[in-house]
Amino acid sequence: MATLGLIGSGQIGGTLARVAVDAGLDVVLSNSRGPQSLAGLVAELGPRARAGTAQEAAYAGDWVVVSVPVKAYPLMPREALVGKTVLDTGNYYVQRDGHIAELDSGETTHSGWLQRHLEGASVVKVFNNIYFKHLGALPRPAGAGGDRAALPIAGDDAGAKARATELLDVLGFDVVDAGPLAEGWRYQPDTPAYGSPYADQSVADFTAQPPVPASVDDIKAALAAARR
Repeated sequence: MATLGLIGSGQIGGTLARVAVDAGLDVVLSNSRGPQSLAGLVAELGPRARAGTAQEAAYAGDWVVVSVPVKAYPLMPREALVGKTVLDTGNYYVQRDGHIAELDSGETTHSGWLQRHLEGASVVKVFNNIYFKHLGALPRPAGAGGDRAALPIAGDDAGAKARATELLDVLGFDVVDAGPLAEGWRYQPDTPAYGSPYADQSVADFTAQPPVPASVDDIKAALAAARR
């Protein structure tokens, strides 16, 4: 059985764990507070879930989700992630992460910065542009047609993007390939593809709205509309 490793098990990580278990995957969860702090979530998820350290989650995962504040990227278990497809859900927020020169200058993207810290791993940017409650509500099986939501991905390794696409299909999402990591800015915060495609776009606060399944065409249009 395939396994999803999670480094960070908060709103996005915990939601992905639930979606993965519902899709028939095993999950290994971790966070900065230690495995014992995840006992309640593991009990809720059932026998397909267990808690471990970040290293254990990395080694166990056929895919590994990094869902931590951007400022924690330098702390990732680098050796355990060599050869792995790493799914980065992060967004850079100065008020939380402090100033990071490479990101402030636009020299690289959020996920590009993670890739710099993870030599030997292949980073794919995904899950960062959707509100966690919508992420948990929108999965649909293959063949759901217009009722299936699409998520953008970006990455520099074609094989890693293919593996990410495979995972997203299992979890219940279509995929839009946004290109290399350098194009990941197109669905970072304050872009048309961030948050609002999955909710009623007539209302400014997408987090307060019920989920809407944005289609492949919807996401393609939102990515194309992004401006720096």
